[in-house]
Formats: sequence, C-alpha cells, structure tokens
Amino acid sequence: MASYKESGVDVEEGYRAVNKYKEHAKRTAIPGLLTGLGSFNGMFEVPKGIKNPVIVSGTDGVGTKLDIAFKMNKYDTVGIDCVAMSVNDILCSGVQTLFFLDYVACGKLDADVAADLVKGVADGCVDTGCALLGGETAEMPDFYDDGKYDLAGFGVGVGEKDEMITGEAIKDGDVLIGLSSTGVHSNGFSLVRKLVKDFNDPFILDGKDTGKTIGEVLLTPTRIYVKPVMEVLEKYRKAIHGMVHVTGGGFYENIPRMYPKAKDGKKQLISVINRGSWDIPPVFGELIKRGADLNSIYNTFNMGIGFVLAVNSKEADDIIKMFNANASKYHKDYCPDMKAYKIGRVEYAEGEASTQKEQVLFKD
Repeated sequence: MASYKESGVDVEEGYRAVNKYKEHAKRTAIPGLLTGLGSFNGMFEVPKGIKNPVIVSGTDGVGTKLDIAFKMNKYDTVGIDCVAMSVNDILCSGVQTLFFLDYVACGKLDADVAADLVKGVADGCVDTGCALLGGETAEMPDFYDDGKYDLAGFGVGVGEKDEMITGEAIKDGDVLIGLSSTGVHSNGFSLVRKLVKDFNDPFILDGKDTGKTIGEVLLTPTRIYVKPVMEVLEKYRKAIHGMVHVTGGGFYENIPRMYPKAKDGKKQLISVINRGSWDIPPVFGELIKRGADLNSIYNTFNMGIGFVLAVNSKEADDIIKMFNANASKYHKDYCPDMKAYKIGRVEYAEGEASTQKEQVLFKD
C-alpha cells in the first residue's frame, strides 16, 4: 500500500507552508477584506460610492527570472515581481488593485522556500495597497524538478466607468512622461540568462566593485507604480490620456498599445522618443558589454523606463514636479527613489505607421 507522502506529496509540509502564508497575508489586510486565508474562496466588498463599477483584472508570472532566484538561493523578492506585473497592468486603466491571489507550483514542497515566495507577494501587496486574498500551492512530484518553483498570480480592481483611462483621449502634441524602472524588472530574462554565465560575478561599476553580485542586481524587484500614479491621478486624471506598463517587448511593443487605431481618414498617432532624456540604469550597460544586441535592445528591455504616461502638454511640467517631489515617499529598501522624465511627445505619423515598430520613433 502506497501513501500520498510516498508518492511525493507531503501534506504536513503543505500545512506548515499555509500557516506561514497566513502570517504574511495579515500584513495586507485593508478595508473591504471579508475573509482570510484558509477558506475555499476569498471575498472582498465592492467599495461604496462607485456608481457604475467596472472590474479590471490582470494576470502574469515572473518567468525565467525565477531561475536566478534558484541559483542565488534567494526567494524573498520574486514575489514582489509577481504582484508588480499584474498591478502595474491594471493601473494602465487608472485603477488601483483591490486584491491579489497567487499560485505556487513545485515538485517537492519546502515550506520555508514557499513562505519566502509568499512573503515577497505580501510585500508587493503592501506596496500596492491591496489585500492578499488567497492562493494555491501545488506540489507535483515528477512534473517539476526538485528545487524548482513556478509563481504566478492575478489582481482585481474596481473603478468608475466614466473615469477609465482608455487612450481614446490621446492627441497630437501630448507629452510623454517616463517613470524610472529599478532595472531589468521581470522581462527579457531568457536573453539575460544567455548573456550572464555566473550570477556570482561581482557587479563592477566605473571600474569599482559595488559590493553586489550581478545576480543580486538582476534580482532587484520590479517597481510598483500604483501609489505614486494614483496620487497624481487624484489631481490630474483629466490631463492623463493614456498609460503604459513597459514589459516584454520593451518600447516598441508596449507604448503603441495605448493608442487608438487611426480612423475617419486620420493618420496614426505615434511616439517620438528623445534619446538621452532619462538616466539608463548601469545594469543595461553591463548587458550590452556582455553582448546584448544594440539593434533590438529597446525591443527587449525597458531600458530604465518602466511606465509611460501620455498627458496634456499644459499640465506636463506640473505632473513631473509632483512625481519627483513625492518620490521619497515610496522609497523601499528594494526600490530606489522613482524619477519622472519628459521623454518625448505624441505626433501624427507621416506615413502609414501600420506596425508597432513604426509607431515608436527615436530622435537624438
């Protein structure tokens, strides 16, 4: 007679993991939360005062960045990435995430490792201002290699229908504001892993050892833009016409996603990006030095800009000042102060601009 444990699933280790999760989830409790971890489902009350509520959701994972966490034996930050990828996407509609759920899968469960992953998720939820409503831990022996984990999640927010930011209001002459990233964030790591052979190599900057390894630098979590952007939206929502989370595909794939398709005989709106108008984090220089293709790098990485807003030109300077004045309010140990830059403008294309790559034009 074979037991479940003999087949590779340790139920007791699962119970130990869930008890650890509960302690982290407690830190994320916010008004509206009706249930804690352990129920068959999670319940959250729709905020009062919304006349025509629209539910906005987003889901994502961490991708192959997890491989660096395994090799560095550091699991407590990739959960922040998991939250950031979804809540920043939801933010593009002008909505704050209310709650988040996670999914952890592995071959053999180690409650301490799983708890570190969920600790990061809880940290991301706290930084967002959302509740960790629930999740699932799946132990699947012989399906995942021992020591390997997968991590994904999704968030849900609610907003007022007539306050949704859809990109339809973007117009010729709008200013593009870029918000700084913390580095590579959570995209492009299949390339990173080809370029970096030893993640314990020292990270050298201007000929000096920074005291960090390249692996530690690459594990810097994705910035969560929710609180600073929501604060600006409270004052300037009507001036903000479109927003973009710069993820996989970099500038070329993501920025055009906020523009409406040209219609009624009008030309397509495009982005004119001023090269050199923001500070590029040193990690990208390191990747270039290690062989990253200069011709495609803006089609792979965020290159130091993790979030872009298309705003009315009259309010652009004031919005940038507000972002930069409040930057230190959102400082975390894992997240250096955010900076806002005027990185370009919106124009009508001179030609068809039928592809996404034709809708992003760099100028020196």
